[in-house]
Amino acid sequence: MTKSLKYMVLTLSLCGASFMGHADSSVETLSPDLRVLLGKEMLALQEGMKSIIPAYTSGNLEEVAHIAEKMKSSFILKQNITSEQKQELMSKMPRAFLQLDQKFHEYAGMLEHVAKEKNTELVGFYYYKLTDSCVGCHSHFASHKFPKFKVKTSEKGHHH
Repeated sequence: MTKSLKYMVLTLSLCGASFMGHADSSVETLSPDLRVLLGKEMLALQEGMKSIIPAYTSGNLEEVAHIAEKMKSSFILKQNITSEQKQELMSKMPRAFLQLDQKFHEYAGMLEHVAKEKNTELVGFYYYKLTDSCVGCHSHFASHKFPKFKVKTSEKGHHH
């Protein structure tokens, strides 16, 4: 990945976080078992995101597609969630969270597709979209876990 592409990804990801609101207490209302499952899913997604970079930069688009397919299909959550936990997730989490989650998995599917098509430019674009989705969701729904995303009261309403 070129230096300018890295800076673009980082900058655009951080910009994505700045326009999201802050409504992060929903995750904390989930049952302990569901929170553990969600945490395991987030760690698996984080490892997937980290694994994509060396595969992408070495031209191993088959590996990128493989990782993206696993991310699209949810590493752990889909495979281990009970119907009761799914109902809890759907009822306790705001619609915006569910929409961001759906978008993330859609972008993972697109990343898988463009990697299989060997379109390196679009691989970079969809990796950015995944990163932006992570930042947006974390800043909006998990600032308790990522406190650097918290907006200070004096900063609310002040935008450039």
